[in-house]
Amino acid sequence: MTSQRLLFFLLICIFSLGSIKLCAQQHDALKHTVVDSLPKSFVNRMQEFAKKSSEESISDFDADKATIAQIKIFDELKRVLQKAKIYLKKDLDTTGTKTELKEIEADFRIAGDGVFVNRGTAQTFRNLTATPKILFELENKAVKRKAGLDASQSALNNFRYQLDSLSSIPALFKFPKDSVSLMRYLKKIVVIAYEVKPIDSALKEANGNIQTLINQVNLTVFRLQSSSEEIESYQKAMAENAYRRDFGNIWDREGYYRPFNEILSHSMVKGLLTLGFYAENNQGRMIILLLLIAICFIYLRSLKNIYLERALLNPGFENQLVLKYPLLSALLIIISLFQFMFISPPFILNVMLWLVSCICVSLIFKQYISKYWMRIWLIMVLFFFFAAFGNLILQASRMERWLMLGGSLIGCIAGGIALILGPKNQLREKWITYSIGLMVGLEMAATIANLFGRYNLAKALFISGFLNVVIAILFLWTVRLINEGLSLAFNVYSSPNRKLFYLNYEKVGSRAPVLFYVLLIIGWIILFGRNFPAFAYLSRPLIEFFSQDRTIGNYTFSINNLVLFFGIMAIAVIISKVVSFFASDWHLDKSRGDKSKKQGIGSWLLLVRISILSLGLFLAVGAAGIPMDRFTIVLSALGVGIGFGLQTLVNNLVSGLIIAFEKPVNVGDIVDVDGQGGTMKSIGFRSSIIATWDGADVVMPNGDLLNSHLINWSLGGNRKRISIVIGIAYHTDLEKCRQLLKELLENEERILKSPAPVIQYEQFGNSAIDLKIYFWTKHIADALPTRSDLIIVINKTFKANNIDIPFAQQDIHLHYPDKDKNDNE
Repeated sequence: MTSQRLLFFLLICIFSLGSIKLCAQQHDALKHTVVDSLPKSFVNRMQEFAKKSSEESISDFDADKATIAQIKIFDELKRVLQKAKIYLKKDLDTTGTKTELKEIEADFRIAGDGVFVNRGTAQTFRNLTATPKILFELENKAVKRKAGLDASQSALNNFRYQLDSLSSIPALFKFPKDSVSLMRYLKKIVVIAYEVKPIDSALKEANGNIQTLINQVNLTVFRLQSSSEEIESYQKAMAENAYRRDFGNIWDREGYYRPFNEILSHSMVKGLLTLGFYAENNQGRMIILLLLIAICFIYLRSLKNIYLERALLNPGFENQLVLKYPLLSALLIIISLFQFMFISPPFILNVMLWLVSCICVSLIFKQYISKYWMRIWLIMVLFFFFAAFGNLILQASRMERWLMLGGSLIGCIAGGIALILGPKNQLREKWITYSIGLMVGLEMAATIANLFGRYNLAKALFISGFLNVVIAILFLWTVRLINEGLSLAFNVYSSPNRKLFYLNYEKVGSRAPVLFYVLLIIGWIILFGRNFPAFAYLSRPLIEFFSQDRTIGNYTFSINNLVLFFGIMAIAVIISKVVSFFASDWHLDKSRGDKSKKQGIGSWLLLVRISILSLGLFLAVGAAGIPMDRFTIVLSALGVGIGFGLQTLVNNLVSGLIIAFEKPVNVGDIVDVDGQGGTMKSIGFRSSIIATWDGADVVMPNGDLLNSHLINWSLGGNRKRISIVIGIAYHTDLEKCRQLLKELLENEERILKSPAPVIQYEQFGNSAIDLKIYFWTKHIADALPTRSDLIIVINKTFKANNIDIPFAQQDIHLHYPDKDKNDNE
């Protein structure tokens, strides 16, 4: 329509211009001045027509633009409606939230039993220790659910905002002037409104439901937080009044009664709930524990196999106890050390770990220590788990107090008999007597405290007495097994071969470092102190010191984060060494006799180690909370430093990567580099080590190794061609000589049959016919010995068959001219 008007306007303009031009030509011919003969009314009408056409064109243009905008708005509305429908059907999980709130409420009732309800005459320390762990996990679940609800509410509000904003765009209210187009547009608006209305209502309803759930979750979080604060006040009061009376004397009438079987059932449910929450949150640590046990077991089994092959095992495994049961030793060592990686574990988890460790020690002790001390150990273990079971009972009862009294009295008597009458000369570890003495003192104190109503103090002393003996024995034997393992490894691995990144036992030594003993003593103190209420408050300043945020510039950190960073990096380094150690240790391979199957693994291990260290670095950065932008700045600064001052180092590092990928040489290959022959001992990041034939190790930078004229005998199968030159007399039967040499070469097992040896006569020499023998040895290590042995055999055979090997001779004739002249005269 607009184009038709434009065309009509253009035609009129062309016609008018043509008329004006014709009139002007006629006036020029008559040589008169030009006069506007067109009437004024026509010009006015043309101007009005142009103005009207322009206005109509602008109106049509605005209408077309509004139509396009309306189409886009309708499409966007449909997309928003579709997303909202999908979100309301799939992503809005109000049922799951209600179910989880009910579960939290049920678990809260379980946790509060014995603390907020059925509390009895006094609180118990163990109950006050277990309950906050459950409340903490429940609070985390509630807070996590609240975050999800907040996100859902934000999404619902966002959908409603999009619908409202799209519905209020001015372009929607520009209606077509044509009645037919207007009716179509109105029908489209009706359809959109019909689709929007139920979705908008559903969004409002869902938003209201979400808000109701958020209110419930907020109330739950508030209850959990206030309950935790209340328990903290109970704990503080108990720590400040550790010696106060909790109940009456043991012979007095009890003030509160609850059936013992009900207390046991409640304690079991609460303990399993605590264990379940902790296991769910520490799955990674559990997996690492199992992996470390597997690695330690494989290592000890490998060590035992080496000692079996070399017939180095002592009768009865004397001083080699760690090799008697590799699996049990691995369990004891790893559990004893790794238990400190579990932060604030529930007591039931500690009991499970100690039970496994005690079983391992008991089986290792079998037929190793004397029967008397074996009985004492089993009695201590029995009473320890009796005390541990009592410690799992979370609420006090008169029956438990009598059982505790009997146990502490029997412990005093058994410990006293062991100290006074026991044959101390049969003890493998003399320090155990000090632990038994401490146990006797603690059990006597527990007996007195229990008699006079100091229940919490008596229970802490009761479990601590037996715990101190068992943990001391476990730790002493853990250290002993570690020392044995290091000593035994030092004997067979002090000069390791074919290791990529081997453990240098000459640096490690045959005993654990002193720091290791100090850490185990600290660990014993921690395990011992956890049983007392005051321990948490005494250790809290230290914990706050490590966890307190500190600021340097714009970076905030804590000592815990720094320790975590370096700890993860140390673990990554250790794992890289352990992986390469096991992968390059041929004793771990079932085909021990064929070492060639291990060739080529060295350079792959370099890539594996780089991957492990890189992954460890990024995990450490992420775990420590170091911002990646600042980390990138540090890397950029290092890049500038590398570009200016560390070119050689980078060259060697890159060369190491090239060696790892291209594999011109592998660990165990026999090489010759610039006249230095030997075996590749290791391929490192910066340099590689070649063990020369003279016994020295040549440390060669990877850049020099890659740029040198490298001869790799192993790439050709470790074979080498040798030649022997022999001169035989001219009167020798040449065919017979060839046949004899052929028989000698065929009988030599170290010579390859394919390619076959070559015997050929070279030339007629001054005093002999030169004969040359070419043959291939199966291994380069056999080349020189084979050549030497063949020379001996050839010489012996030639003598037996009257074949001469002439040596070079020269006849010297002396001429005396004066003497000859006198003789003639």
